[in-house]
Amino acid sequence: MPESTGSSPPSGCTKPRTSVSEAEVEALVRGICFKTGPPRTLGVEVEWLVHELRSPQLPVTSERLAAAYAALRTVPLGSALTVEPGGQLELSSPPAASLTECIGTVSADLDAVRTALRVHGLGLVGIGHDPWHEPRRYLREPRYDAMETCLDRRGPAGRAMMCTSASVQVCLDAGHEEPGPLGHARRWWLAHQLGAVLVAAFANSPLAGNEPTGWRSTRQLLWMEIGEGRAGAPPLDGDPRAAWARHVLDAPVMCVRQDSGPWDVPDALTFREWTRSAAPRPPTQEDLDYHLTTLFPPVRPRGHLELRMIDAQPGDDGWIVPLAVTAALFDDPEAAETAYRAVKPLAERAGPLPAPHNPLWTDAARHGLTDPELHETAEVCFAAALEALPRMGAGPEVTAAVAAYRDRYVTRGRCPADDLLDRLNGKDIRT
Repeated sequence: MPESTGSSPPSGCTKPRTSVSEAEVEALVRGICFKTGPPRTLGVEVEWLVHELRSPQLPVTSERLAAAYAALRTVPLGSALTVEPGGQLELSSPPAASLTECIGTVSADLDAVRTALRVHGLGLVGIGHDPWHEPRRYLREPRYDAMETCLDRRGPAGRAMMCTSASVQVCLDAGHEEPGPLGHARRWWLAHQLGAVLVAAFANSPLAGNEPTGWRSTRQLLWMEIGEGRAGAPPLDGDPRAAWARHVLDAPVMCVRQDSGPWDVPDALTFREWTRSAAPRPPTQEDLDYHLTTLFPPVRPRGHLELRMIDAQPGDDGWIVPLAVTAALFDDPEAAETAYRAVKPLAERAGPLPAPHNPLWTDAARHGLTDPELHETAEVCFAAALEALPRMGAGPEVTAAVAAYRDRYVTRGRCPADDLLDRLNGKDIRT
C-alpha cells in the first residue's frame, strides 16, 4: 500500500509511452486512485531529520550522509527506505494486516536504521521542521532540480518543504463502495475534517532558525504557502472520484521529463491543457503517473488514502501514537462514527475553501489545541480511539502510549510544539 512520497509512481502504474487524451486521463484517475473494498490493511510512512548525534544543531556534511546511506543500503529491512531531497530518511511500511503488525515491522526497521547510523555518529530526530538549519539540497537529480525551479516561483516555502520537513503519513484503505461509517465517500470527507484535528493535536514544528514562527505547525504553513494547485485538496461537495479527477487535470504540471539533460519546467500549464495542446510533446500515461506524485494535498488518494498532515513526532516511538489514533478513528466502525459526529461542526468553520487553505486548517496549524473547539474535538476523538484500540487487537503498550499522550497533551490543550517553545524559553516541561 504505502509508497515513497513524491518519488515513485502510484500503484496501478499504466503502460508508458502511450499518449493520453483528456477523457482517458479522467478515466485512468477514477480507476486507480480509489480502490474500494473492506478496510483490511494499514501502512505508515515515517520521515526523519538526520542529525549529528552529539548535538542536532551541528551541521552534517553531504559526504558523511552519503557514507552512512551507502551502509544503510546493505541493511535488510521490511520497509522501503528512501532518501528525501534534503537528506531526510523515510521508511515506508508494506501493507499490514493489523496495527500490531505495522508497528512491529517499522519498529524493527527503525532499530536497524538507528544502529547503522550510530556507527557514523548520526541519529534520527522527530520534528516536523528543522529548527536549526537552512534548506540544503542533498539529492542532485533532474526531478529535484525541476521541482526546486517550479516551487521557487511561489517563494521559499517549497525549498523548506523539500529539505527541512518531516512527517508521519498514515495510509488507510479507501473503504467500502457503499455508504456508511467505512464507506469511501465518508472516509474521504472525514479525512479532510479530522485532518485539522490531527494537525492541531500533533503539531511539532514551531521554530525556524531557532526562533518561533508564530505557528505550532510551521510544516503545515509551508504546505499552505506552496499553493492550492500543488498542495490543496479538491472541493468536498461531490463524488470523490470525479472531484479528484478534475483536480488532477486542472493542477499545474511540475515538469516535462526528458530522457537526457534538464527537465522542462512549464509555467502555469495544467495537465488538461497539456492533453489539449500536446506541446511541448504529447503527455503519456507515464507522465500522468508522475504528475500524480507531484501533487501534495493533505489527503492523497493512491488507491488507498494517504493522510499527509501529521508532523514528525518526538522520541523514538512517538510516531506510533498518531498511527494508532488515526487507524482507530477510521477502521473501527464505532470510533469512526463518533469521530464523524465530533468533527461535523468543524465543517461549517472550514467554509467553502478546500483544505488546507481554509480557516479551520489555518487555526489548527497556528494555534494547535489552544483553540477551544479543536481541543474539545480532540478530547472526544482520543477517548473514542482509546476505547477502540483493544477491539482492534492493539497491545497494552500501544494503548498506554496513546493514553499517556492524551494526558500529557490533549487533556491539557497542548501539543509537542508547546514543549519546544517552553524549552526555548527555559521553562521546565517535565510532567
